[in-house]
Amino acid sequence: MQSMNLDALHKKLMAAARAQAPSERVPLAFEKRITALLRQRPVADYWALWARGLWRAAVPCIAVMVLLSGWSLFAPPKPSSNDLSQDLDNTVLAAAVPEQPPADSPH
Repeated sequence: MQSMNLDALHKKLMAAARAQAPSERVPLAFEKRITALLRQRPVADYWALWARGLWRAAVPCIAVMVLLSGWSLFAPPKPSSNDLSQDLDNTVLAAAVPEQPPADSPH
């Protein structure tokens, strides 16, 4: 895709507009009324839009958290299941403990 030189495009459009004679069909001070209407429009507050979306997303997240917490508390334990806290400790600490070479291998 070719990038457009906006300054050159603006100059071409302004030159084309100046070359045309004003039409009698356009009401007097039409452009001033339009620019005044555009200035009256409120500016979009993007922080408020983000905050509103995040608050709306918080409700389903809390509902899912409550459902999963209740499920984990009231579900009967499986007899063959391992201790999750021990698995988590082993996984997290695996990077902290250096690997030991086997005792019978030459160093």
